Formats: sequence, C-alpha cells, structure tokens
Amino acid sequence: MDNTYPSQLLERAVAEFSKLPGIGRKTALRLVLDVLRRSEDEVDSFTSAVSRVRKEVKYCRVCHNISDTDVCPICSDSHRDATTICVVENIRDVMAVENTQQYRGLYHVLGGIISPMDGIGPNDIEIDSLVERVAQGGVKEVILALSSTMEGDTTNFYISRKLAPYDVAVSVIARGISVGDELEYTDEVTLGRAILNRTTMTTKQ
Repeated sequence: MDNTYPSQLLERAVAEFSKLPGIGRKTALRLVLDVLRRSEDEVDSFTSAVSRVRKEVKYCRVCHNISDTDVCPICSDSHRDATTICVVENIRDVMAVENTQQYRGLYHVLGGIISPMDGIGPNDIEIDSLVERVAQGGVKEVILALSSTMEGDTTNFYISRKLAPYDVAVSVIARGISVGDELEYTDEVTLGRAILNRTTMTTKQ
C-alpha cells in the first residue's frame, strides 16, 4: 500500500532520503520528520556539510584516499613508513586498517577490484598508478589487503604479476579473515593480526 503524504515537499524529501543505501521509505520518513523538528540553523549546518563534502572533498593524487588537500595527511606524514604500501579496495578499508593501530605505512586505494561479472577490468581501477609508485623506487613491500573473495584473489594475483619485474616484496594479509568476508566488516583485532601476520605472495607455478 502506498504512503499518503500530507505535503508534496515532505514526499519529495522522503524520496530523496530513501535513495541512500540501506534507507527504506519508513526510515526516510523518520529522518525527514526529525529534520522538521530541528532548528533552521541546525538544518542549514547539515545541508551545508553535505553540500561541501560533495563539492570540496578531493582524492589524494598519490594514494587516491579522500582528502581535503591534494595530498592526504597520511601521505604527507613524515613519520609514516614510506617504504611500505598497503593496497586496499576502497576508502572504508583505509579506515578499517587505521583503526587497528597496527600499521604505520602508506596506502593505495584501488577504487574497486577486478570483477569481470560486473564489467570491471584492470584498467578500471588504480593499478597502473600503483605500479608507477613502485617503479619510482623506495618501496620495499606492497601489502595486498583485499577482501578474501574470488574477485579479491584475482586482483591480488594480477597486481603481483604486474609488480614482479620490480625489486619489491609482495605480501597478502593473513587468512585470519574468513574466506568471502568483506574487509570493512572485520573486527579490528582480527584485521590487526592479519596485517601483522601477512604472508609473502608468489606468482610462481
């Protein structure tokens, strides 16, 4: 049964909120009604923050993480270990690894993983820029911290082959993470141990 709204403005707002992932129309309605109960200053602050994050947030030109500047705080931190790069699928995975407090190197955000079923190939994600970073020298280890799915393993193998010509160790995080699990949903303790107990990856048959 369709909902009947007393206001077209209310209905439009509900429709917009319900476009967000995980937000159904009932939840969207609760959110919109909550907005109506707030002061105009609070609502203006909320809408301004959403508008600014869309217009002003950048992607780090080095690692492709979200940043307010051209180079993110992690890449520009002189106290980080610049000889190690942790390769992750997305920005949420950077946050997940950082929350473990077990890793002090740099990152490289692919922006996806190789998935032929979804039409995503190697050229659709940031693999070439990773190879360029390694080719510039100074990197001793690349840690592949991708989800333990078939697509993640395919991406791991492809990257390891691309990095094979360079003098760099390629490792994968330990399989304390269950096969098929998404990295961002793994608890900090398990993920931290997986980073510390990573294993060297080889492409030899």
